[in-house]
Amino acid sequence: MLRGETLLPAPFLDISGRIASGGERGLLGLVFHPQFGSNGRFFVNYTDRSGDTHISEFRAAAPSDDVADATSERELMFVRQPFANHNGGGLAFGNDGYLYIALGDGGSGGDPQGNAQNLGTRLGKMLRIDVNAAQPFALPPDNPFEGRGGALPEIWAYGLRNPWRFSFDRSTGDLYIGDVGQRALEEIDVGLAARRGGENYGWNTMEGTRCFSPSTGCNMSGLTQPVTEYGRSEGFSVTGGIVYRGCRMPGYAGHYFYADYGSGIIRSFRLDDGRASEARDWTAALSGPGRTIGNPSSFGVDGDGEIYIVDYDGEVYRLDPIG
Repeated sequence: MLRGETLLPAPFLDISGRIASGGERGLLGLVFHPQFGSNGRFFVNYTDRSGDTHISEFRAAAPSDDVADATSERELMFVRQPFANHNGGGLAFGNDGYLYIALGDGGSGGDPQGNAQNLGTRLGKMLRIDVNAAQPFALPPDNPFEGRGGALPEIWAYGLRNPWRFSFDRSTGDLYIGDVGQRALEEIDVGLAARRGGENYGWNTMEGTRCFSPSTGCNMSGLTQPVTEYGRSEGFSVTGGIVYRGCRMPGYAGHYFYADYGSGIIRSFRLDDGRASEARDWTAALSGPGRTIGNPSSFGVDGDGEIYIVDYDGEVYRLDPIG
């Protein structure tokens, strides 16, 4: 934890004894309640020693404390994972105040259990819950699958393979998702706030804009296709990012920044009528320890709206203006 610019010696939360590590498992997501300053509540997404997913709430004894109470865990959700990979792991509060949870398709390769297209499982989904109205949580009444037979009412959107990092545009409320591809394409999906959820992002019928199962002639009707994608010559594991709403780069307000874990590329685009425009490469525009980022694994944003990128080896970079 940083206090100002000082790294404190003790971790804010240590639950390492409960967590599986290695590969795609671990402490995969953390988000603070919008009223953390007054209630001390925050939420984590982690895989336990058996590899299964827990969505849990913890509390700081006081919001100003530098160390949270590791004994305060209250489980909101448990999801059994059939394989070790594709756990997703992101958590974020939307502009509507609800908690969104990203889960992968359960793993292996090609979604052998058909989870992403199955509305009866949480795997391969974006979930949306209300953590304020009831315990362990309540269901927002306008969730798109509420009341549909055979569908879990906490589902907000489906058809995801391994959504590795998602975020909301703090200005528009649009939802941006980086979804890792199988063997050909990495994609960025966008759920426009005006659509009110219910999107099917296509996996495993499609990988990006291409048919996957079947490999040709797939039925694309009703599927929400990505706003942009890229192939294996450019990278192999997308890391979803953040829409810029800071002050240091005023000409890029509304531009979405994302990365690739494998190749280290950092790119941006602006959403224009549902399509990506003004694409730009930012790989060299980083301030940090003086070298190019190796494996960008996550993004963050400070109180001023400036964007930070986390390297897998623990370094943190700030995105700075070019030129």
